[in-house]
Amino acid sequence: MDFKYIQVQVDEAGILNAVMNRPPVNGVHREMYLELAEVFAHPDRIDPGVRVVVLSGAGTHFCAGNDLDEFASMTPENGVERMWRVREAFFAIQECPVPVIGAVHGVALGTGLAIAASCDFVIAAKDARFGLPELTVGVMGGARHLARIAPQPLVRRMFFTGDHLRAADLAAAGGSLVVCEPEQLLAEAQRYAHRIARLSPTAVRLGKQILNRIETMDIRSGYEFEQSFTVRMSGHPDSKEALSAFREKRSPRYVERSAAWVIDA
Repeated sequence: MDFKYIQVQVDEAGILNAVMNRPPVNGVHREMYLELAEVFAHPDRIDPGVRVVVLSGAGTHFCAGNDLDEFASMTPENGVERMWRVREAFFAIQECPVPVIGAVHGVALGTGLAIAASCDFVIAAKDARFGLPELTVGVMGGARHLARIAPQPLVRRMFFTGDHLRAADLAAAGGSLVVCEPEQLLAEAQRYAHRIARLSPTAVRLGKQILNRIETMDIRSGYEFEQSFTVRMSGHPDSKEALSAFREKRSPRYVERSAAWVIDA
């Protein structure tokens, strides 16, 4: 599939490398939101063998935010549709059928921060900068996404001040990031991606659905939900193969992904 603003490439391990590419700073506009939604809602249309996605940005920055020209032309009349497009892109990343690893360098501001926080987890160059400048440009949004990777007092400090925090400082203040040297960013993201790609493709996709469901559940309801799929997965050959391989200290030999193993809506 051809995209104008997202470069996609799938390697032999089933890792889909998705690179945002809209110079100079990967500012996101309507067409790019549409492409993000398509890539992450339907990765199997790109390649049915996708097991994990690494999302990064071309050039100097991961993503400096929403295209400011679109903010300037937004009104109460056209804003509803525009904000719906934004949400669909963020939620497509969060609800992607496979795990998504964000690889952040340069800046991740506003929309860029929300895109990163929509990923399952984030690898960041230690000098990368995160920020929520929404109040400084007259808009709202991003705080709820930041709360996926940072404690509430830190979310509020970043929201009300608009201050940028380096990844190392964000992590030290309680942010959930894997921080590395800038020159190691993509290699570190690939290392994690390869670990995921070696797992049962059926179990990983099922696990992604489970994690999305239990994120907002209380611990009793969430754990009961997880346990029900321990029972269900016990009937899949990959379950016994994982245990046998662990006991025998060998690499597991998983079967092809079973498309029927999805959580009923």
